[in-house]
Amino acid sequence: MSNSTLTSPPSFHPTPSSSHTSTHSVQSEVDHFVNDLLDKIPLPRWVTYTIFAVGGLLILICTICICVKCCCKKRNEKKKQKQINLRSLEGNTSRSLVQPDVEDVDYGSARKPRGKLQYSLEYRAAQAELVVGIKQADSLKAMDLGGTSDPYVKVYIIPDKSKTCETKVFRNTLTPIFNEHFIFQTPKASLATSTVVMQVFDFNRFTKHDIIGELRLQLSAVDWNHVIEEWRDLSEPAKFEEENLGEICFSLRYVPTAGKLTVVILEAKNLKSMDTGGSSDPYVKVQLALDKRKWKKKKTSIKKKTLHPYYNESFTFDVSFDQIQRVNLVISVWDHDAMTRNDAMGKIYLGCDASGNQLRHWADMLSNPRRPVAQWHNLLTAEQVNSTLVLKKKIPFPGKNRIPFVNTTF
Repeated sequence: MSNSTLTSPPSFHPTPSSSHTSTHSVQSEVDHFVNDLLDKIPLPRWVTYTIFAVGGLLILICTICICVKCCCKKRNEKKKQKQINLRSLEGNTSRSLVQPDVEDVDYGSARKPRGKLQYSLEYRAAQAELVVGIKQADSLKAMDLGGTSDPYVKVYIIPDKSKTCETKVFRNTLTPIFNEHFIFQTPKASLATSTVVMQVFDFNRFTKHDIIGELRLQLSAVDWNHVIEEWRDLSEPAKFEEENLGEICFSLRYVPTAGKLTVVILEAKNLKSMDTGGSSDPYVKVQLALDKRKWKKKKTSIKKKTLHPYYNESFTFDVSFDQIQRVNLVISVWDHDAMTRNDAMGKIYLGCDASGNQLRHWADMLSNPRRPVAQWHNLLTAEQVNSTLVLKKKIPFPGKNRIPFVNTTF
């Protein structure tokens, strides 16, 4: 029996060169077809390309319009469904929608949680002092993009409002622990008509500070037989806010080795109108007080008929490192009158005796020597500042021992 050898039929495997040739042939045929088609169009090639581009753009725009219309249709259907649900409510629906109860009024984001604040109240009858304690806050509303806030608390009493106090600013937290106390001289007879206002703000260096929420406590309803300490939810700020006196922006720079304090008055905005034409002629006074005594002062130029003046004027004082610990800087805005007495428009002071944003700005200057630190500040009334910073008479300087002063405008 002979052995036979079975031979498998040869298999064909296309080589890379043959596959490339086939692809190139197909591409050549496609290019040839497209060129023949374009040659048959009795127009220049650039006109043909332009027509195709415009046509493609129109198709894209139509597609987008169709998608937008479909989305709007779905929204309208949801609104109709919501209206149907409202009509199905029991009671007088039209009255509920037009004139809701007071407790149901929603001013924008009033229903959103704003956090809560722990405070304390104590009245010392012998000294006629009201002690307001700001303990801590919790679950505050995030006001910054990073999901956090830089909170601080402002405390004052209305309707008198002769004094406003602020806590320190806490960075990047929604649960700050303040543990600060503020004393207000309040006669016992005025407790029945007074209200303590505690407002929580989010600090912003270069823009207006955002209010997170507030508490308003009527002192007539407080039992003064013991110290009050409790938590309360923050509510939306009242619509009848205090008078807005405007804002001022300035930078501070201190060089310890040279003993130079430089104040640059940059600009102000939203100042109060003092003249009959609805405008003002503002200028800024820059004053230093050493050991609570008036020391040196200078003023900027006068800006005519504006509520948003721009100055960019620099003032440099010689202040030693020992003196900088005992100096207060007073910034005040005035309306110039040629025929009558100049009117005060707003005031603010900074230094180691200050509080809140003013103290923060001063501390930032001291912790960043030789670097200018700029910040916006809300102006206060002169009465509010004077009740906190009581200045004595001007420091007497004998003969030649005067503090040198340099004023530069650029």
